[in-house]
Amino acid sequence: DLRSATQQSPFLRPLSSCLDPVDHGIILVVYYLIFHTTYKMAAQTGPTPPIAFTRLKQIATDACQSAIGSVEFYDHALTAEWNSSIISSVLKAVISESTPSGAAAPSFKFACNSTIVQHLVPTSSLNKSKGTEASSEEPHISTSTEAAPTATDGKPHVGRRGMHSSTGAFWDEKKDGMWSYKYDGGEGKGMDVVIMLIWIAI
Repeated sequence: DLRSATQQSPFLRPLSSCLDPVDHGIILVVYYLIFHTTYKMAAQTGPTPPIAFTRLKQIATDACQSAIGSVEFYDHALTAEWNSSIISSVLKAVISESTPSGAAAPSFKFACNSTIVQHLVPTSSLNKSKGTEASSEEPHISTSTEAAPTATDGKPHVGRRGMHSSTGAFWDEKKDGMWSYKYDGGEGKGMDVVIMLIWIAI
């Protein structure tokens, strides 16, 4: 019968029973390496941006620097102008650099969002006041025992407003994508600047 044949013939035995512990361990390691490498390659697979991510970061940084580089503090009346300048600069650059040479139109559609969030630290805490010469001192947070300013939730804060943003899309994952960036230069000005760029292949 099959049972007796299995017992008599080593070729019909399970693989693990035909190998010594060392060989069995080597096979397990090989299986792990193959699986790990395949999984890692799959995890790294994603949409290729129209422009290299390093270049996108430089474009976004230049756009923010051009818009608010000389600004000393957050001014709500000017935020629309700042956002418009940032978006215009980013779109102009990515459209120009992603359009193939000699092509009449770009290969992608783009959408850009710029969000400016004011810190809870008042202008006076930045040692800068409107209409007066800006102080050369860095922003200072007091360590005294005085009560800290409270926000709308009644809790003390050191100068940040909570913000959470999520984005969803239905598109071709191989050709379309999105990228976000936070401009570090807004820290000393009492604000955060966050940019998001979306591209969709035509």
